[in-house]
Amino acid sequence: QVQLVESGGGSVQAGDSLRLSCAASGRTFNAYVTGWFRQAPGKEREFVGAIRWSGGGTYYADSVKGRFTISRDISKNTAYLQMSSLKREDTAVYYCAAGLAYKTGLSARAANYEYWGQGTQVTVSS
Repeated sequence: QVQLVESGGGSVQAGDSLRLSCAASGRTFNAYVTGWFRQAPGKEREFVGAIRWSGGGTYYADSVKGRFTISRDISKNTAYLQMSSLKREDTAVYYCAAGLAYKTGLSARAANYEYWGQGTQVTVSS
């Protein structure tokens, strides 16, 4: 069974940086895509970005492009979301998700991802 565990959330000031981790277990992830999503109170879950484990190709939402970077460490089975120049509107619970690359692609649709982590809170204050 695939398990995803996020970590690294916290409370920061606007303009700060934060790195989230998504540790995956249960199988090797060469054939998978990891997506990052976020959900603010009262809002729908929003796509942040995604990465292919094989090749490392990435895709980002316009709202975070140039500020957020997704990477992965194959040896650690861990994906990362490096967030810089954080804004108050980045405040949300952040989730990582995984899906088989041939089914999911670098999809922005949450429904295309099969496995989900429990989420980690990021709070940005000004």
